[in-house]
Amino acid sequence: MAEKDFESIKKEYDSLLRQLSDPELISNWPASNASRSDAGWEKFEEANKRKNFLEKVIEKYNELKELKNKIGENKSIISAGEDLELTDLAEGELADLFQRQLKLEKEINNLLKKGGDEGETPKAVIIEIRGGTGGEEAGLFVSDLFRMYSKYAKSQEFELKVLDSRPTELGGFKEVIFELKGDNVFSKMKFEGGVHRVQRIPVTEKSGRIHTSTVSVAVLPKPRSTQIKINPQDLKIDTYRASGPGGQYVNKTMSAIRITHLPTGLVVTSQTERSQPQNKVNALAILEARLLEKKQVAEELKISGARKAQIGWAKRAEKIRTYNFPQDRITDHRIKKSWSNIEKILDGELEKIIEDLINSLEKN
Repeated sequence: MAEKDFESIKKEYDSLLRQLSDPELISNWPASNASRSDAGWEKFEEANKRKNFLEKVIEKYNELKELKNKIGENKSIISAGEDLELTDLAEGELADLFQRQLKLEKEINNLLKKGGDEGETPKAVIIEIRGGTGGEEAGLFVSDLFRMYSKYAKSQEFELKVLDSRPTELGGFKEVIFELKGDNVFSKMKFEGGVHRVQRIPVTEKSGRIHTSTVSVAVLPKPRSTQIKINPQDLKIDTYRASGPGGQYVNKTMSAIRITHLPTGLVVTSQTERSQPQNKVNALAILEARLLEKKQVAEELKISGARKAQIGWAKRAEKIRTYNFPQDRITDHRIKKSWSNIEKILDGELEKIIEDLINSLEKN
């Protein structure tokens, strides 16, 4: 980044600081979450978001300037050659300083390319686990994965809320949709999306034959209030009785909610709560997350062409991991790495896999 570009960023930052200290803008800070949908709040939120982003760029640039000064000092010591011991130290340090300079310049360029998006890491995600091939066995594995993520969430102190679920006769799920909320939740969970394959002898198998079943997992960032706006007139809302395995009613009231988003045709449901209003809140949360995903893919299509957008959608259908019970081995096909102790991992000890994925995939 050129010095004149930095000066321009600094001027914008100073201007935003003045705006954010303006009593008129501060008065738009709502007294409660319920009022955070008005235009005044959105203006404040956007200004604060931009300020935080520019702050990061300025901090990185100032760090880079200090680093360049240090490099200059070391070069002067080497050129003078007056103290051999000091010269050796300066030469040894110079290579490391150059590496840090390249890393900082790359970080600044990435920040500027993203335009501040990285400053808005989602504080919540919506995870959908859905049975694929394998019938009842796939449903049982949906339950296994839900248990794994639930126990992992507890170990990470994430808040978990079930938004919708469809249980099966044998104690599994056709699908389960839940929200996780907490610090670093998106960075921890973002690589879990895709097809999970299980190889084991199902409880329904009498001959001892190993079956292969699949389950799909989608990890959707929960939108901020300013990211997705839904017009109530675009929604068709139906109510029905919540049902469980065998068609038995979970309750006898019309508490389950089905919402159809008319412009896109997206349909979402929620029946986990006995309260119809709460099921409506849950269903809207699922709808907003799916609309955000659709919007992001459309933006990728506009910016990078059809191929990248298609790859984005394909993440849902990509086989990412195999759980091989006979060999007590879990393999992630993206990083070509395996781990043992399936039972412990399915009991929530997922951190090692999460760390290995972050270390490998975030470099690419």
